[in-house]
Amino acid sequence: QVQLVESGGGLVQPGGSLRLSCAASGSIFMIYVMGWYRQAPGKQRELVAGITRDGSTNYDDSVKGRFTISRGSAKNTVYLQMNSLKPEDTAVYYCNGNISPLNERRADYWGQGTQVTVSS
Repeated sequence: QVQLVESGGGLVQPGGSLRLSCAASGSIFMIYVMGWYRQAPGKQRELVAGITRDGSTNYDDSVKGRFTISRGSAKNTVYLQMNSLKPEDTAVYYCNGNISPLNERRADYWGQGTQVTVSS
């Protein structure tokens, strides 16, 4: 069974920084894409940033130049470095992985979510 576990959320002042981490564990054959989504109250969940197996990245326009997604050396960990945070970045951030477990179909897996609050 595949699990994604996030950490690193919290309260930060506008202009501050946070680093989110997500580790995938379980019987994993291959991880194709990992990414971060966020959902603010009353809004739909949206893609923030993604990174493919070969290291290609993509970002929502609202975070380009401020957020950086990266993978750990073991490829089962993904990070989101968030700089110059704004109040509108406040949301629950979810880690997502497009993963093939051993002897199972490729599917999307989600972490439990971590709250990021940007406020003075």
